Amino acid sequence: MTDTLDSSPPVSAVASQAPADVPKKLARSLGVVGGTLLTLSCVTPASSLFVIVPELFQSLGTYTALAIGIGSLICIAVAFCYSELGTLIPSAGGEYAMVGTLAGRFAGWLVFIQSLIVVMIVPSLIAIGTSAYLAPIVDVDPKIAGAAVMIAATVAGLLDLRANAWLTGIFLVLEVIACAVVSFLGFSHSERGVGSLLHGSVIGEGGGTSAVGMGAILAAMGTALFVTQGFSTAIYLSEELENPRRNVARTVLWTLGLSVVIILVPVIAITVGAPDLEALSAGDISALVAGWSGSAVGTFVSLCIALAIINAGIVMVIQNSRVLFASGRDRAWPEPANKAFGTLNRFSAPWISTLAVGIPGAVLCFVPQDLLTNITGVAVAALYLLVAVASLFSRRRHHKNAPAWRQPLWPVLPVLLIAALGYVLTQLDHTALAWTAGITVAASLYWVCYLRPRQDSRWIITVPEDGQS
Repeated sequence: MTDTLDSSPPVSAVASQAPADVPKKLARSLGVVGGTLLTLSCVTPASSLFVIVPELFQSLGTYTALAIGIGSLICIAVAFCYSELGTLIPSAGGEYAMVGTLAGRFAGWLVFIQSLIVVMIVPSLIAIGTSAYLAPIVDVDPKIAGAAVMIAATVAGLLDLRANAWLTGIFLVLEVIACAVVSFLGFSHSERGVGSLLHGSVIGEGGGTSAVGMGAILAAMGTALFVTQGFSTAIYLSEELENPRRNVARTVLWTLGLSVVIILVPVIAITVGAPDLEALSAGDISALVAGWSGSAVGTFVSLCIALAIINAGIVMVIQNSRVLFASGRDRAWPEPANKAFGTLNRFSAPWISTLAVGIPGAVLCFVPQDLLTNITGVAVAALYLLVAVASLFSRRRHHKNAPAWRQPLWPVLPVLLIAALGYVLTQLDHTALAWTAGITVAASLYWVCYLRPRQDSRWIITVPEDGQS
């Protein structure tokens, strides 16, 4: 049996009409531990390390750790913005609910589009990496393996959220063990000192050694930001977190801190432990592990990574379905779509929204991976920038004295973050910029032609009460 969101506009939208039913809310069933497990699983440190980081090794060589470190510093400032806005606006809509409430509905719509790009692409990108780590036991085409992972994650996403928290927690333990093994092996087979981390060099296409400059780091910054992307999942889960005024910020900051450590330590170990620059630049971490330890340990690590990727798919489908659920509740679409996205199953999971995320995700596994990675990097940078802009409005009017976690160094930190991310965007791949800009323009036209003329009944951002003063 299913339950569907009421389709009539809320009282605040049209003062003269009869009161509407209260929109459906997700059940609050998660504490800090469960929320952190789900959120850290969405970062999926191991899948980031084994699927995304190899691309950085190929382009940055020994500067990979430095690039991730710079990206992590930027993400700390971003996390402060998310923590403050997430406690002010605890909604499953995540970024768009925060920005739309504080900076206006059109700004919220633009943020929704960037987040939609990210949530639709990232699970597929991670899932595609599964086949490389299943190689010790089965040889399967990366696209087929990725699609299979997305379908399995979709099925899991239809189940009870608390059950998924425990399942993903078990997978998370395995991937952390794998990262620890890689760290131990890399440091124990050290070939160069940590000073090499500050001298960028990589093997070029012709086989010769090339120096890596700051320009290359900036060009790869979208990918570096992508490595730890996922700590914002706490915002999407804020309607299901107990005591969100306190637990959202805790979950965001704990997740970012843990993910940076779990990813950065193995990256440093790999950099100092690779037998030569050519092996490091190849970015084949499985081959490095096998070379350090033998095939048995290499197989164990590979299988742990495969499980981590499946784990990532489950959590991302859960997160992303909540975004579509919230957009339906907030009436972003024609009424049949709104009702569909707001339909809940007996586990209180938005099952049609889950299918709407998982099935296209399986299809995207057949799109070129480089293009997906670059588009995601642009969308993540744009999303973080818009959240930073919204944080400048977080202490105006009634929000000024509202109970919420407050970020330090406001408004200096958001202003610096806006400047840094604006510059980073100018350095990213032009093709990806064009694709993202094209999607954003099309979405803006949808706003002008459909949403804006129907402001009384469409795109009415809902922020459920959390029952706290």
